[in-house]
Amino acid sequence: YRGGEGLEAEFKAGILVREKKLKAKGEPDGTIVEFTPDHTIFKGYSFDHEIVEQMLKNYSYLNPGLTLHFNDKVFASENGLLDLLSEKTETTTLRYPIIHLRGEDIEIAMSHSEQFGEEHYSFVNGQHTSMGGTHQAAFREGLVKAIRDFYKKDYDTADIRSGIVAAVAIRVDNPVFESQTKTKLGSQTRGDDGPSLKGWIVDFLKEQLDNFLHIDSETAGALQKKILQSERERKEMQGIRKIAQDRAKKANVFNKKLRDCRIHRLSKDPDANLTTLFITEGDSASGSLTKARSVRTQAVFSLRGKPLNSFGMSKKIVYENEEFNLLQHALQIEDGIEGLRYQRIVLATDADVDGLHIRLLLMTFFLQFFPELVKANHLFILKTPLFRIRDKTKTVYCYDEREKDAALKKFGKKPEITRFKGLGEISPDEFGQFIGDRMRLEPIRLSSKSSIFELLNYYMGKNTQERQRFIIDHLRTEDPLDLDVV
Repeated sequence: YRGGEGLEAEFKAGILVREKKLKAKGEPDGTIVEFTPDHTIFKGYSFDHEIVEQMLKNYSYLNPGLTLHFNDKVFASENGLLDLLSEKTETTTLRYPIIHLRGEDIEIAMSHSEQFGEEHYSFVNGQHTSMGGTHQAAFREGLVKAIRDFYKKDYDTADIRSGIVAAVAIRVDNPVFESQTKTKLGSQTRGDDGPSLKGWIVDFLKEQLDNFLHIDSETAGALQKKILQSERERKEMQGIRKIAQDRAKKANVFNKKLRDCRIHRLSKDPDANLTTLFITEGDSASGSLTKARSVRTQAVFSLRGKPLNSFGMSKKIVYENEEFNLLQHALQIEDGIEGLRYQRIVLATDADVDGLHIRLLLMTFFLQFFPELVKANHLFILKTPLFRIRDKTKTVYCYDEREKDAALKKFGKKPEITRFKGLGEISPDEFGQFIGDRMRLEPIRLSSKSSIFELLNYYMGKNTQERQRFIIDHLRTEDPLDLDVV
């Protein structure tokens, strides 16, 4: 609808089949899109509402003033990427208020947080480039140059970028992507014959960030203080880091903990998005996984017993602890998640108390030192069946009591019921069914305003009365318990 006039167009399989003018008097300007997936093309389709909602949120951030309705929810943004970064970050951990820069066809929002590593959200012409690309690389380079020029100090690149949280959105003519999924930009120029993309972004940052810091001396002071803190921490870790790196490189040649796959996330192989690293504990579980996996896309990292509770520790422990060091080396995330070797990191532990504890300790490790992995939806839990029900004609695997009760109704008298106590009890042939096309993964996600520190402090910090009460309130047991919290 526009200016009191309307037009309706109907397409089928991409072909226009009907078009007619509409009376639009009194209708607000805008577009209504209705569609029904073609079941001959999209067989057995379903919608992931969380993914749809995140896409609509991104569209609202990239188009301030646009209002989007999805079911009963409304998505709108007044401040663009400033709103995006406000939602994505924990405001209590930011070292200074978000810096928001706008120019022709470019918008940047950035700040520094207390977390380790880097966290980037980048977009090209409205498309979320989750794997970054030339524009994100140009931002990272431009940031370093702008800060060095402003402070007239040759700060180390790692110290400037440590803890950076940023969103970058650009618009260019005829963008070139490095994959069919359009998640990584490959363009070198702003258009077919346009100026350098890198030079444009670097120059924009050099001018705009310099102006901002000259005007806002308080933010300039806080930013420099963060850089100096990162410098001190880096120098404190220098010795142990070099030893750990050398140890990891030597171990990598004959690393018994890692059974690697043939392709990796950053390769141009069409199956790069399927690359998975399973983290498991114990020889029996890792043995079954190793035999059942797809050697092409699935790798296995085996832990020896329970990992360390890393809550409250400095990143120094990642280098001092052999398993943590080898794990970060296997993932290739020491200097940020851009080089992450696997699209999915899957925690494959038993469903018993020990397995759940190992899972919790691993989640603590990633949230403490690599929260950007979780925020970028790379961390998952492998769901494996608790029961196997079979008779002479069929076998059914059930993941919980509800599925078991439903399955039993389809069997005759006295089917054989097996309860799996651990991953090691599942044969490689059976395991292959659970990590193949029908693999069930539970994503580990953070709500937009979750405070990682408060979350970890509550569950992994010193014992508190609040946590005791939480455990008692949520305790599940077959027999009633008489418990009091003092």
